[in-house]
Formats: sequence, C-alpha cells, structure tokens
Amino acid sequence: MNILLLGSGGREHALAWKMLQSNQCTKLFVAPGNAGTAAIATNLAINPNNFEMLKQYALDLKIDMIVVGPEDPLVNGVYDFFKKDSQINHIPVIGPSKVGAQLEGSKEFAKEFLVKNNIPTARYQSFTKDTVEAGCEFLTTLNAPFVLKADGLAAGKGVLILNDLTEAQNELRNMLVDAKFGDASSKVVIEEFLDGIELSCFVLTDGKSYKILPTAKDYKRIGEGDTGLNTGGMGAVSPVPFATPEFLNKIEERIVKPTIKGLQNDNIEYKGFVFIGLIKVGDDPFVIEYNVRMGDPETEVVMPRLKSDLVEIFNAIATKTLDTITLDIDERAATTIMVVSGGYPEDYAKGKVITGVDLITESIPFHAGTTLQDGEVVTSGGRVIAVTSYGETYQEAIQKSYKSIENIKFESMYFRKDIGFDL
Repeated sequence: MNILLLGSGGREHALAWKMLQSNQCTKLFVAPGNAGTAAIATNLAINPNNFEMLKQYALDLKIDMIVVGPEDPLVNGVYDFFKKDSQINHIPVIGPSKVGAQLEGSKEFAKEFLVKNNIPTARYQSFTKDTVEAGCEFLTTLNAPFVLKADGLAAGKGVLILNDLTEAQNELRNMLVDAKFGDASSKVVIEEFLDGIELSCFVLTDGKSYKILPTAKDYKRIGEGDTGLNTGGMGAVSPVPFATPEFLNKIEERIVKPTIKGLQNDNIEYKGFVFIGLIKVGDDPFVIEYNVRMGDPETEVVMPRLKSDLVEIFNAIATKTLDTITLDIDERAATTIMVVSGGYPEDYAKGKVITGVDLITESIPFHAGTTLQDGEVVTSGGRVIAVTSYGETYQEAIQKSYKSIENIKFESMYFRKDIGFDL
C-alpha cells in the first residue's frame, strides 16, 4: 500500500516509524513532514489543509490510504472532502468526519455531548461577547481556581486556569471582547475546576467497535514541578502507574462505551482515534476534554508499546472489521522527554543547527520541530525532538532518555529534568 500521512510533528514521526514496520506499507509519504520523516519516508511540501492539492497528489502517487495526524484538517473536513469526491472516495481516510471532529473543534459541542450521554465531567456554562457580564456573574458561583476555555482550536493554548476571581473576570472579557485567541475565543466555556491527577486514554474506533490503546500521562507546563506556561507537552510516561485494573475498568464502562455509543446514536461517522483527556478525582475518572487524534508527545510512548501491525489496524478501521483485531502490547514502560527551543512556548529562534542525534543508541529520537537546511538538521519549531526509551520500570526508561539527551546539542536547548516526578 502507498500511504499518505498528514502532519509534521513528533506524533507523525512516531506514526511513520510504526507504520513502516508493517509489510503492508509499500511506500510512505508525509505531508509536510520534518527532518526525521525525511530520513525514513518521502516528504511532500503540501499544507495538510490544502485539500485540492492533497487530491492531486493522492491521484498522482496512487495513494491507497490517508492517515491524518493533526486536528486542523479533520476539523476542516478532510474526511468529508475525500468521501464526497468520486475520483478519490475509494481512498480511506483514517480520522473522523467534520461533525465528529467537533468533539475537539468546539469545547461547547464536546460538553453538550458529555452531558447528553451521562459521561462524568465538570459543571460548565458557555458565554459569548453579548453575555460576557453573565459569565462574570457565573464565575462568582464557582470556587477558585477558575477554568476558562476558548471554544475553538487555539493550538493547545486556549485554556486558562486562574486563582483570582477579578483576574478571571478580566481574562474572560479579554477573551470574548478583545479576542485574545482570535475566533477561537468568540465563545468561552467556563467550568468548575476538578482537583486530581491527569492521564490520557486513547481509543481506536471504526464507528462500530473499539480498541483501547495503552494509557499515557503527559506533562504540559514548561517549568519543573509543573510550573509556568502551558505547552504542547514536555514529556510523557506509559503506562500510567496509578491506573489500576479497577480504575481502567471504570474508564471503559463510564466513559469509553458511552462515548462510542453516543457517536452511533447521533449517526456521527467516526473512523480513527478518540483521545480522552481524563482526571482522576478520588477514585473516579472525569473527562476534561476530547481530542480527535493522537496526543503529542503521548504518541511517542504509546506507539513504541504497540506490538501489533498499525497498518493492519488502520485497514480494519477502514473496513469496519476492528472487532477481528487483537492488540498486542509491550509490557515494558516507555517514556519520552521533549527537548525544546529556548524561549518556548513564547518567542524562540529557529534555524539552530542540531548535532548528536545520530549518536543516540539506547533511545528512539522522534523529530518534532526540525527541518533540513543546506544538508543540516536545524530547529524549525518550539518542540524540537522527543527522546523515547523503554525500561522495565518508568524510572529506568526516564533515566535512559536523560542519558541519551546528553548527546543532543543545539543553541539554547531546554528540557524538563523532572518528568515522572509526581508518580
């Protein structure tokens, strides 16, 4: 099979690495890819949101399957675009329909879906510019800290958690009236704060049946001890040590099953990943958010633990035969540490030459924000390389990743030295 993978981050490098282990993958193209995918597959200089160009390449390269990495093309309707066009509707797209992608594309849609399907989540209300003062009033009914979420996609930065009521009210006005996050915050969801420890649950579905992938926990804050600004993720651990069999059973019964059933009841076409962001409050799981693709950097720890053939799984999703597949999972722990550009998640320089990645032998380096320039690998994003390792315990795996990072060199590089500290 000729497969086209959309995206350019660490998630896509990990998916590419995994798909290339399948004897069903003849040729892999990545659009636009990065320096890591360029070394193992063929990069195509296409914007994943340019559907007409995707169509042209899909026809020219005789593509048999499209796998969508990031959320943008899904929210913009790439699944529907291929389905509706008779020239390309034979090519399966692994990812949900545009309506299904609203689970991530709209916080309000997701909250309404959760409430309708009796899935445990935080109490909430939504507000617009016209109801901003009612929103400020609603904040007074909640206890601090206050959670404000931009309704639309804001590249992982549209969530504010604030301890001071006045500051929360000012930020609400900032988001709604002054468009702090642009169109993404034309509507804001305010919800009660749930106090607990977070984890991610990843589900594959063909719309009919489902399979649950290994759990993972990522670390969002830039600073050690989970301090500072939110990022796309600074590291991840799988499996999650506190996710006992009893707790995992609660997740499946109370959250996964009603989610898949809810999609079916609403006739929402969904063939792909459901990423459920959870929080463990006491001994119970609550949903914080849905994403409609794999997480990053969680993909970099979940894919290495999947022993099954990923292309075979994607084929089963495309043909609605996922119930015939048995997942084979590596018992070992996997951890990843993200090496980032100095200044991230605020302003940072690009084009810094990266050396030493080829010296790593005990870990798997997945490229994220890298590109090739005059034959050299240089930085092109905030999160640059995810260094993934296996271990009999997550502590052993973390130590391996830190040891491997000692080989990597580029100007102003930074990484957290405490991933896994809270476990």
